[in-house]
Amino acid sequence: MKEAMFYEKLEGQDVRCSLCAHHCLISEGKRGICGVRENTEGVLYSLVYGKPVSMNIDPIEKKPLFHFYPGSTSFSISTVGCNFKCKHCQNYDISQYPKIHHGKVPGENAAPEAVVDAAERAGCRSISYTYTEPTIFFEFACDCARLAKEKGIKNVFVSNGYTGPEAAKAIAPFLDGNNIDLKGDDAFYKKICGARLQPVLDTIKLMKELGVWIEITTLIIPGYNDSENIINGIIDFILSVDPAIPWHVTQFYPTYELLDLSRTPVETLRWARETGIKRGIKYVYTGNVPGEGGENTYCPKCGELLIERSGYRIRQNRIKKGHCYKCDTIIDGVWG
Repeated sequence: MKEAMFYEKLEGQDVRCSLCAHHCLISEGKRGICGVRENTEGVLYSLVYGKPVSMNIDPIEKKPLFHFYPGSTSFSISTVGCNFKCKHCQNYDISQYPKIHHGKVPGENAAPEAVVDAAERAGCRSISYTYTEPTIFFEFACDCARLAKEKGIKNVFVSNGYTGPEAAKAIAPFLDGNNIDLKGDDAFYKKICGARLQPVLDTIKLMKELGVWIEITTLIIPGYNDSENIINGIIDFILSVDPAIPWHVTQFYPTYELLDLSRTPVETLRWARETGIKRGIKYVYTGNVPGEGGENTYCPKCGELLIERSGYRIRQNRIKKGHCYKCDTIIDGVWG
């Protein structure tokens, strides 16, 4: 166990955690919503420091990050636990593990040095803190990110956006990219995730202000967040922050507690993508439907095909030093 960051000691042995937007009040012997931060005699501890349950080498496109060193690999790590309880979680077996298994917290013993060394040996351009919400293993992620930065390895969060402002400011100097889910409206967040919308919007804006490269993902679930009002609300927000933020609209497939639904119709994804582009978002992509064509990057000025993708593979990349090879328009991103 490692003493947690971002908490306040209160009267008696209670503590208030400010790591994420839930601001859990945690009594002695209890844990926060994430299930992996425990109050022991008035001291808050992380139960997952140095305890990854998953370490893999992924294409950066899987995060998905399409404007961040395309074609590179990312050393991807996660611990158990999450501060959301999404009914459609693809990784519920690890995100909800402490809740499903009566508080157990599994994981390998791996120091930050071991993670960074493994990423370096594998030739990965970045380390991704992913699969569950990286904020809940913040102390471990932060120590890994510091070491990675020293070795020239980039750091990426794949996040639900519920990171508290103090934590966001602390990790930003070491964080190079962040794909943040923008899942729906406030009613969707309350019903499906056990959270609220506003903190996510605040985190996206703050991360952008702090200079972190941002991409946004919306998993479109039929009957839940596929209405014109919700989709246009998401578009409105992206345009208000920066129309150059890439937006990924991805296909839902039945999982966890939403097994009675069907996959998102491809027509819905096409409509969302076309609507986003027509309204002024420069780069909009469809996900989970390889070969659909919505995975490719086009110049927002001349329309030329710049990056051709098939699933997570890059077929060709014609961006030249961050510019369109044909009309020389700047293509927003982190190209190396």
